[in-house]
Amino acid sequence: MVNKIRSEITFKWLGADVSSGLVVFLVALPLCLGIALASGAPLISGIVTGVIGGVVVAMLSGTNLAVSGPAAGLTVIVLNGIDDLGGFDAFLVAVILAGVLQIGLGALKAGFIGLFFPHSVIKGLLAAIGVILILKQIPHFFGVDEDFFGDFAFWQANGLNTFSEIYYSLTHIHKGVLTVAIVALAIILLWDQPFMKRNAILKNIPGALIAVVAAVLLKLLFDNMSGGWKIEEAHLVTLPVMSNWGDIQSSLATPDFSVLANPQLYLVVLSLGLIASIETLLSVEAIDKLDPMRRHSPMNRELMAQGIGNIICGFIGGLPMTAVIVRGTANINAGGRTKLASFSHGIFLLVSVLMIPFILNQIPLAALAALLLVVGYKLVSVKIIRQQWSQGRDQFIPFIVTLVAIVLTDLLIGVMIGLVVGMYSVLRENYKHAFHKKRVHHNGQETVELILSEQVTFLNKAHIINELKAIPEQGSVIINASHSTFIDHDVLETIHDFKREAAEKKIDLKLINLEADGRNIQKQPGVGSRAAGKRP
Repeated sequence: MVNKIRSEITFKWLGADVSSGLVVFLVALPLCLGIALASGAPLISGIVTGVIGGVVVAMLSGTNLAVSGPAAGLTVIVLNGIDDLGGFDAFLVAVILAGVLQIGLGALKAGFIGLFFPHSVIKGLLAAIGVILILKQIPHFFGVDEDFFGDFAFWQANGLNTFSEIYYSLTHIHKGVLTVAIVALAIILLWDQPFMKRNAILKNIPGALIAVVAAVLLKLLFDNMSGGWKIEEAHLVTLPVMSNWGDIQSSLATPDFSVLANPQLYLVVLSLGLIASIETLLSVEAIDKLDPMRRHSPMNRELMAQGIGNIICGFIGGLPMTAVIVRGTANINAGGRTKLASFSHGIFLLVSVLMIPFILNQIPLAALAALLLVVGYKLVSVKIIRQQWSQGRDQFIPFIVTLVAIVLTDLLIGVMIGLVVGMYSVLRENYKHAFHKKRVHHNGQETVELILSEQVTFLNKAHIINELKAIPEQGSVIINASHSTFIDHDVLETIHDFKREAAEKKIDLKLINLEADGRNIQKQPGVGSRAAGKRP
C-alpha cells in the first residue's frame, strides 16, 4: 500500500498544487469553523477534521482532486447525535464506529453504488451546489452573518430560509463589509482574466490570496473609522487561539467508550456511516466529471480511506468527514492537478491553527464569500444549462429537477428526488423503445411489422400490449424477434395470449424467430437460456 501511494505522488505540478491548496485552505477555513459551530461541537473539531481530511485521507485515497473535511450535509446528524448520546465525547465513539462501517463497505466493494447516479443527476447536483453557493453568499456579501458560513440547507436555524435571508440582508447592509466584498470580488475576477494569466509573475500568485490580503488591509483601515464602517468580530473568521501545547491538548475532546452500552449509539453509527458514504460517493463522482484530465477515482478505496479518516477523527476529537464538492471544485478552479493540492491545504490548516490564528482572525468573511461566489458561478453558468437543454428533454428534466430539489431541500433529499425522476425517464425511454414499427402495404392490405429490440424486458410489456390491441379485426401483423437476444417471460406470455386472440379476430399473425407458442427459438452462441426467454 505504501509503495502504491508513493507511486501516485508526482511533483510535476507541485507549484500549481501548492497554490491551489492555499486557495482551498481559504475556502475550507470558515467552512470548518461554521460547520462545527452549527453542529454544536467545539470549533477546533472542524479544524481537526479538515487537517485529517487533507493530510491523511488525501494520501490514502485514490482520488486526485476531491478534498475531504467536515460536511454541512452531516450537521443535523451530528447535532442530534450529540444530544441523543449525551455529549460530544460520547458522539466521538459513533464517529469511530462509523469509520469502521465505511471500511467494511469498502471491503465489500459497495463503492459500485456511485456508478448508479445518472449523468444528468450529477450535473444537476453540481449546478445546484453552484446556485446554493451564490444564494448563500449574498447575505455574507452584504454583512449579515447570522447563518453559519457553509450552511447549505434551505431552512436555516435562525428561522429564515435562503430567500428570506437574502431579503433581510438587503435591508441591513454593512458599508464596511460590502466595500470589502466588492473589492475582493473585483480582484478575483481581474486575476481570472487571460492577460493576467499570461503575466510571468502574477500568474503564480493566487488571486484569492491577493483578495484576502486586500480585505484584511481594508478591515484594519476601517477599524479607525466611525459611521458604520468598522467591521466587528461577528463578521470575521474566528479561529481558536492556543498559545501552547497544553492549550491544544485541553481543547481536543476524547471518546467516552462507556456509551457502548447505549443502544441509541448504533442507530447513530448506522445513519452517520451510510449517509457519509453516500455523500462521499456523490462528491467524488461529481468531481471526477470536472477533472480536466478525465481520471476516474476508485470508489471502494475512497470509502476505506474515509473510514480510516473518521476513525482518527473520532480518537482525537474531530467531526465526521466526507469528500466535499465545494472544496473539490475550488481545487479544480484554482488549478490543482494531484492529491498534493489537498495535502497542502491540510498542512496550511494545521500551520494556521498552531502559528498564526491571530492573523487569520482579521479576515472578513465577506472576502471569502466573494471567492465562493465565483466558484458557484462557474458551476452553474448559462453555458452549462444550455448544454443540458441541447441534450434533450430526457436529460434536461432530471437535471433541472435535481437542481431545484437540492436548492429547496438539501443535498441528499434533492439527489433522491432527482434519481426518481431519472429512473422514470429511463423507464419511459425503455417503454418507448420496445420495438421498431413498420407499415407495409401489399394488394391494398396494410401489414404492421413489430421488430423487437435486442433486449425486451417486462418494462416493455405494457407498450407491446397497447400496440397489439390496436391491430384491427382481419388485420395483418408480423412480430419479428430476429434481432432479440433476450425476451422476458412476461412478454413471451403476452405474445402467446395474442396468438389466441388473433385467431378469434381473424388477424393474420406471422412470428419470426418465435415458435407458434410464443417461445423464442434463437440459438445464438453465448446466449443460452436468455434466448429461450428465461430471466437471467
